[in-house]
Amino acid sequence: MNYLSNKLGFLGIDNKFNFKEKVVVVPFGLEKTVSYGSGTKNGPKEIIKASHQVELYDEELNCEPYKKIGIKTLKPFKIDKDIKAALKKISDINQEILNKKLFPIIFGGEHSITPGCILPFTKKYKNLCLLHFDAHADLRESYNGEKFSHASAIKRCLDHKNVSVISFGIRNISKSEISYLKQNSKRINIFWAKDKAKWNLKKFQKLIKNKAVYLTFDVDGLDSSIMPATGTPEPGGLLWDETLAIIKIAAKNSNIVGADINELAPIKGFNSYNFLVAKLAYKILSYKFLIKQL
Repeated sequence: MNYLSNKLGFLGIDNKFNFKEKVVVVPFGLEKTVSYGSGTKNGPKEIIKASHQVELYDEELNCEPYKKIGIKTLKPFKIDKDIKAALKKISDINQEILNKKLFPIIFGGEHSITPGCILPFTKKYKNLCLLHFDAHADLRESYNGEKFSHASAIKRCLDHKNVSVISFGIRNISKSEISYLKQNSKRINIFWAKDKAKWNLKKFQKLIKNKAVYLTFDVDGLDSSIMPATGTPEPGGLLWDETLAIIKIAAKNSNIVGADINELAPIKGFNSYNFLVAKLAYKILSYKFLIKQL
């Protein structure tokens, strides 16, 4: 695997710092099926650029997590314009990362990448739970004639019988998705955004206990007041602290095996949104590798 130098990669770590990586950051700016705002192809490079401004010390964990983790970033590469070929590419990359016993975190691009991202995990684990943050359920069979649309990302993941889903922040869903949800209620648990004030996170803790978990994060799951830089911003979403609380429960009680963050569509001159996603990625990795030590 061809890596960027530490200085050019995620977090912009000094090149003099030497470590054995546990994490591989994969920039994968696929933009093929966006249906409203565009620009997700620029998400990965802007997340990495913004990450150079993230403070490396974590006051909650009382350390510089990157020194205990080891993070390398793949050099950007050409992404096929054919969506099936692109999904095969990200699947092959994740398979290679897993073969090396490393942890992949993919920066999209649009959410349609997730079925490709998880394919190697569906083969490795008897049961795989998706921890899904999103404004949308993404359970359509197809959208605008495309079976591999971003609006069908979770439905394509559920084509694998050993996959289940726990979704947080859903607040935009179609009638056809409700029918599918009712038919598959044993495999899909949704913590609706409208019920945020009365979420039972102890139930979530039980649902996730000791499971292999793949975390997929569509940034429109965040409230549009803090994350307007996405193709389909939605009011009524997750805020920063409650998002971290959910991820922390998952990190403490399950085995997070991989992750992706999608749908950042950078807005020129508004770097705070790119920074938020970069910090979110660092927190996910920090919790994954260090939270059980607290």
